[in-house]
Amino acid sequence: MLYAAVLALSFSNALAGAAETNAASAIARITSADHVKRSYCYKQVGDCKIHADVYRLGGRESRPAIVWIHGGALISGHRGSLQPAQLEKYLGAGFNVISIDYRLAPETKLKVIIEDLRDAFKWVRRRGPELAGIDPDRIAVVGHSAGGYLALMAGFCVKPRPQAIVSFYGYGDIAGEWYSRPDPFYCQQPAVTKDEAYVVVGQGVISETTARERFRFYLYCRQNGLWPKEVAGHDPDKQPRKFNPFCPVRNVTKKYPPTLLLHGDKDTDVPYEQSLLMAEMLARHGVEHQLITLTNRGHGFDGGRRVAEDGVIAETFDQVVSFLEKHTSQ
Repeated sequence: MLYAAVLALSFSNALAGAAETNAASAIARITSADHVKRSYCYKQVGDCKIHADVYRLGGRESRPAIVWIHGGALISGHRGSLQPAQLEKYLGAGFNVISIDYRLAPETKLKVIIEDLRDAFKWVRRRGPELAGIDPDRIAVVGHSAGGYLALMAGFCVKPRPQAIVSFYGYGDIAGEWYSRPDPFYCQQPAVTKDEAYVVVGQGVISETTARERFRFYLYCRQNGLWPKEVAGHDPDKQPRKFNPFCPVRNVTKKYPPTLLLHGDKDTDVPYEQSLLMAEMLARHGVEHQLITLTNRGHGFDGGRRVAEDGVIAETFDQVVSFLEKHTSQ
């Protein structure tokens, strides 16, 4: 039972979309007349097609855009995990939304995943006005967990930079001991063997998956402190400088975009301290930012229908929307 709870907690945002695809009642205010969903291949590498879902409101108005990035430890997940109630919030505020996939680890290493991130933004800027009805000068990025990490990466590795960043329980330091040492929380679970972990990965390059079995590989990595090695392909103890280009906390300058950080102070997957460190670095460089702390909340505090049913989360999302509106206004 405990293992099942951990699985649901850690990968809820990455995988829940498949279960909620048909939950039309969760987006009662948004009808087919209000917006159109279209899927596009924004990049192809060999046989691997990498897709984006565009949610476009009606009318000819050029709208601000949100590039939405799913979580899943860079190992699992897919663009369809954007929760309907959250999509409703963004569409209701007048944003068109582009939810992107990217190639997944360990079959694809981090350097290449970041290339997909850059290429996704290039595609959004180049094709977005036509396909998504967006203003290419009013693009924000929102990400959850590993998607929050990629959103923070976009703050310095994407050019032009997004106008605003929202990171839900993301992280700025992938080489820290929280990721490079056995994790006390995950070590409470039954040990996953190497053979058991690798049997669920390595079947070829992929850019999306709903397979919950891949969590076994993630659990193995966390129990043995191997995530940086398996995902980035480098040992943070022996090659610490190799991680410099992949740690947002090490790449903040005064040009970094306005950033909103959201994190539960009881997060057992991504330590709350990760957002504290990012906030400290943003403050040091005079970057406009805000850290919203969700008291007694854990990882994935906004999952399921909480935006619609939990007053605290609903109010938090109102703050998110206000932040995005402020920084993407004309």
